[in-house]
Amino acid sequence: MSEINHEILEKIDDYRWRIPKSYKPGMRVPGIIYADEKLLKDIRQDKALEQVANVAFLPGIVNASLAMPDIHWGYGFCIGGVAATDIENGGVISPGGVGFDINCGVRMLKTNLQYEDIKNKIKDLVYALFSDIPSGVGSKGDIRVSAKEEEEILVKGAKWAVEKGYGTQEDLECTEEYGAIQGADPAAVSDRAYERGKAQSGTLGSGNHFLEIQVIDQLYDRDLCDEFGLNLGQITLMIHSGSRGLGYQVCDDYTRSMVHCLEKYNINVPDRQLACSPVNSPEGKAYLGAMRAAANYAWANRQCLMYLTRKVFEKIFVCSWQKMGMELIYDVAHNIAKLEKYNIGGKEKSL
Repeated sequence: MSEINHEILEKIDDYRWRIPKSYKPGMRVPGIIYADEKLLKDIRQDKALEQVANVAFLPGIVNASLAMPDIHWGYGFCIGGVAATDIENGGVISPGGVGFDINCGVRMLKTNLQYEDIKNKIKDLVYALFSDIPSGVGSKGDIRVSAKEEEEILVKGAKWAVEKGYGTQEDLECTEEYGAIQGADPAAVSDRAYERGKAQSGTLGSGNHFLEIQVIDQLYDRDLCDEFGLNLGQITLMIHSGSRGLGYQVCDDYTRSMVHCLEKYNINVPDRQLACSPVNSPEGKAYLGAMRAAANYAWANRQCLMYLTRKVFEKIFVCSWQKMGMELIYDVAHNIAKLEKYNIGGKEKSL
């Protein structure tokens, strides 16, 4: 159970709770949890709140250690944890903060199919998707690449897949960072990570990753739905996957090496899983280069997964994916670190 009891948490409003800086000597900022009373009961079942407090120790952290409503026990950071550090004020980067599945994210496609159009083909679709899209631990796909091509993927991301015919320019325009974050450094990725990634493009993986056929049963924002062309009963598809073994290996490599940075840079954190280094240090720059490369691999992976999904629908419905309106609505990462500018205390800062 979490060590943080009800008396320590301060209620800000119906959806926010504060862990005060006074909870642990060494906390630089408070913790803020976004949750209602009902969610909070579940959150208390593990030590995720303790991890929110631990993240508040990170050098350079600004405003607060944050936790989103999906908060649960993670590695160093809780799952759903968010933090920003001031680069010019000793701000650090922590591989545990990004996580092992770098750029795990979701991609959503719409179609012009209605539930009535597919209800008699659901079994065929599910069997075909399971057959044609590799899933499971260590799964390998038909999209095999050479070492040179893998290096291209780490730089070009989803653009590599589009150049290979696995999508369109319009797909990139609906993808975060246009499917490739700048500053990737393939040289910062280990040989072991390369080896794990070379046969996993276009594979779903295991755990909580999924590819779902979904039907719209509620509309929360009519105007926004109209903009996207979404209606009740319409079929959509959601793909949830990340950087597979390559991203896992990048995190593993740098988490191990950054433990030595704690002493080197005189960093004090209550959990070694929060191993970190200053963003502008050689170790910090190397990790960011490798993390961006893994993020690009993930965007390419989801692009390939979408291509395979479109091919399955074409096979089952004997119709082109364009005629079925299988257009990408968005692709967004939820395990990533980025350099961004924010107004902090009236001054624009790089975080």
